[in-house]
Amino acid sequence: MTATIAGDFDYETHGAGYTNTRQPDPRIAAHVHAALGDARTVLNVGAGAGSYEPTDRYVAAVEPSAAMRSQRPRALAPAIDAVAGHLPFDDDRFDAAMAIITVHQWPDPDAGLRELRRVSRGPVVVLTMDAVALGSYWLADYVPELFAAERRRFPAVAHLAEVLGGASVRNVPVPADCVDGFGEAFYGRPERFLDPAVRAAQSGWAFVDPEATGRGLERLRADLASGAWDARHGALRDQPEFAGSLRLITAPAR
Repeated sequence: MTATIAGDFDYETHGAGYTNTRQPDPRIAAHVHAALGDARTVLNVGAGAGSYEPTDRYVAAVEPSAAMRSQRPRALAPAIDAVAGHLPFDDDRFDAAMAIITVHQWPDPDAGLRELRRVSRGPVVVLTMDAVALGSYWLADYVPELFAAERRRFPAVAHLAEVLGGASVRNVPVPADCVDGFGEAFYGRPERFLDPAVRAAQSGWAFVDPEATGRGLERLRADLASGAWDARHGALRDQPEFAGSLRLITAPAR
């Protein structure tokens, strides 16, 4: 077990039950797997409980949190206890490498990305959030402190693409019934934010003062009860997908 916290969020303390609300969404997975191309060997860094790992290829996973490694399904290979900045693999070891909604938690994202580029002779695929776009999400009206924290955590997408070299950036739409419970997954299901289990699986809430969280959620609860939320945002309940902050960065093969 890693002796110290490897990223900015303590999954050893707060990671239990993560997979109850965070499952890979097959429509988002299709974007990730397409970006991997015809790679037969894939390295997944910051692999967590294994979300979005393809099951039709050889996958090696790296995850420093024992709590997250323990939640990997038995069908997936066990994850190696290591960190992004120091990958225990030779140069060009894999056909492709991937990092899914994790780079914002790395102590040195640039070093981690360079390591992914070093060990992959093929594409490097990173799924992340555009912090600028994230700030326009309606939840920011209720808990602005959450989005201030996320802006500090998420590296600029253009910078990540530059570090990887020649990378393309695509917007990935979020489906209305998304089963991966990150924040924008509930763009049309605002009541879900009132569930502590949902918030517990979204690391950003850990960086917000509990009093600010309480105030914001009480306002949301009141607006849902009065109909004020639906008056402003109710059309989102019937919107089939949401073009929010989710971005897929793909660096081509070297």
